[in-house]
Amino acid sequence: MLTTLKTSYTDTRAADLAWALGREPLPALAMLDLELPGAKLQLRLLGASHQVLLEEDRGDCSETVACMPGSSTPLPLGVAKRVGDWEYEFAARVEILSPGQFAGRAQELLALVADHPHGLAGVFPGSPHAFTAMLAQHHEGQVHWRTWHAYPQDGQLVATRTKVGVRVTGSAAQGAEVNLGPSRVRGHKRLPPQQHTCG
Repeated sequence: MLTTLKTSYTDTRAADLAWALGREPLPALAMLDLELPGAKLQLRLLGASHQVLLEEDRGDCSETVACMPGSSTPLPLGVAKRVGDWEYEFAARVEILSPGQFAGRAQELLALVADHPHGLAGVFPGSPHAFTAMLAQHHEGQVHWRTWHAYPQDGQLVATRTKVGVRVTGSAAQGAEVNLGPSRVRGHKRLPPQQHTCG
């Protein structure tokens, strides 16, 4: 589903994004409710940011990637965390693109998400390459989603991947949250800490 967001594109930056688990639903500009095997998923566009709400018999999971003033968790390169009965994995990266590359990548992603039954994308009025897009799927008992946050003024495209699945017994990382460094995720760039609030 592709929609034009009824809000102006403000001067946000990739560096303003922060990550959080367990937040309550935030006001959304667009939403898509999905029924996946054994799970309900709600994709929420918050402007230049997103929130995903997952509901299963084993419990709920809420992921937020947004400009959250006062947040102490800037967007991490990667996280592996136990959430109730689930294993939660998150990864983020930043693509730096030229204007021509950015336009092509934006068209490609928007076409992919707009035609997908589990996709939601919002474009900001006045800037066709300023968008937020989300795509979800259920695969081998796990729920996956990908998101893209476009910042054409800086030539930056923030891409995230999330996987939530049944707890793996005997995991060495029981109850642990692991931030993966650049040596583990080649080509990824850690975003700098949030230095100011969004306007």
